[in-house]
Amino acid sequence: MNLPETSRVIVQTGKRALELRELPLPKSIAPDAGLLRLDACGICGSDYEQYQGVMGGLPFPLIPGHEPVGTVVEVGDVAAQRWGVQTGDRVAVETLLPCGFCRQCRGGQYRLCSGRRGLNGYGYLGIDTAPGLWGGFAEYMHLDPHSILHKLPDHVTPEIATLFNPLGAGIRWAVQIPGTKIGDTIVILGPGQRGLASVIATTEAGAGCIIVTGLSADEHKLTLAKEFGAHHTIDVEREDVVQRVREITDGKMADIAIDVSAYATEPVTQAIDVVRRGGTVVLAGMKGPRPVENFYNDKIMGKELTIHGAFGVDFHAYEPAIQLIASGKYPLEKMHTHTLPLEEAERAIQILAREIPGEEAIHIALVPNA
Repeated sequence: MNLPETSRVIVQTGKRALELRELPLPKSIAPDAGLLRLDACGICGSDYEQYQGVMGGLPFPLIPGHEPVGTVVEVGDVAAQRWGVQTGDRVAVETLLPCGFCRQCRGGQYRLCSGRRGLNGYGYLGIDTAPGLWGGFAEYMHLDPHSILHKLPDHVTPEIATLFNPLGAGIRWAVQIPGTKIGDTIVILGPGQRGLASVIATTEAGAGCIIVTGLSADEHKLTLAKEFGAHHTIDVEREDVVQRVREITDGKMADIAIDVSAYATEPVTQAIDVVRRGGTVVLAGMKGPRPVENFYNDKIMGKELTIHGAFGVDFHAYEPAIQLIASGKYPLEKMHTHTLPLEEAERAIQILAREIPGEEAIHIALVPNA
């Protein structure tokens, strides 16, 4: 296959600083590595947090983008056998690059890998680390030997395929971690990508009552939540969340509450308040350096709550997510609102963050050749 000598990439050089560059493609591919031509890369709230400079310790300059979908254009013999792929295969690539040997990796918790320092994954490694192509905001991306790939069916468009990441989060955070069962009542705080993905996941799990909260500006997202299977929605600016959950459940309250809201800290205490005695709370929304006000330890102790932190997604959630996307069971095209070219990466992030008046988005994908 004839490949170019360079790849166009978006490089982040610091806080709110993105620029278009060209980086050389590797002259050769190691037997245990590969090269991906990007078809699309999804954008989520953590991309905005990275753009804002909230994430500490990142090795700028780097190429953002941790939800890549593309076509394998080169692959070493060892990698082809290990990954079960060949040139021409379409794949989704997991964010993390675990070492495979530390205690967490050997115990099946490679999300928490301690063998490689820092946040070791696509979108978070500096371009000074050879071969430099470590992010999805690009035309080409290096496939490291530690990569975890998932083959994609041909009939799924690249933009929809990038939903493998948020949908995988919904499956892991809202079902697998809390153990959601048929008939359970769950409150999902936040109707963004991962909130809507949690609705789909808990619908599939057979939850008996799904309640989603959001702002007045989220009306279109709350409407889509009902289309995906939510039974009730709550506008937190017009209704008291705890009182409304009490009314909906006839005082029984929820079995599970999951906070997937970004920055806002009030949903943390709301999650604790809306679950029943012995209930489960999953905290999956990044807050940055913000303290949670009105956080009372005695509520957790007195109700004997189980509280889980949730970070990242793994193979066990990505696989069913891809199968669910391939099934066409849900109108995911309504969740994907924008497809933009690589050159508009900064605008895409700003649209997602509601920084551009008149623009509303749920899920955005960058397509290098749009």
